[in-house]
Amino acid sequence: METRDTVFIATFAAITAALAVFPPMTLPVVGVPITAQSLGAILAGGVLGARRGGLSMILFLILVAIGLPLLSGGRGGFGAFFMGPTGGFLLGWVVTAVVGGLLMERLWQRLGHVAAFLASAAGGIVVLYGIGIPWSAAVARIPLSTALTGSMPFLPGDIIK
Repeated sequence: METRDTVFIATFAAITAALAVFPPMTLPVVGVPITAQSLGAILAGGVLGARRGGLSMILFLILVAIGLPLLSGGRGGFGAFFMGPTGGFLLGWVVTAVVGGLLMERLWQRLGHVAAFLASAAGGIVVLYGIGIPWSAAVARIPLSTALTGSMPFLPGDIIK
């Protein structure tokens, strides 16, 4: 890995941390906050590619796990992963960045820049929800269909991001 790669990885971990500045809006029914930070994972994959994008999210999550309050609302620590319904979405950021990056890398030449980025973002959102919703259902001990329905209000915001 070159110095340039390390700088890119650290930069996107920092961008994801900076997106925590936007205050979270928690929906009362599901208890999962709407934050700007999922944008960091989608951008990391789309801009850096699968490897570096995934590594940037791993770096970010390691910093959160050791206790830095980098999540929206000033949260941090290992408990953020396992003590609530958001843990699956947090871990999903790594896979989101990797899948989004793979889509971008594969579609860049065929579809052009804008279309490839849109496909990358859409793929990242599908992956993020595919990991986060079952986790939320398991932690909240609710049916998967209920968690899916409860997550639908987040979709417009993620599409806009």
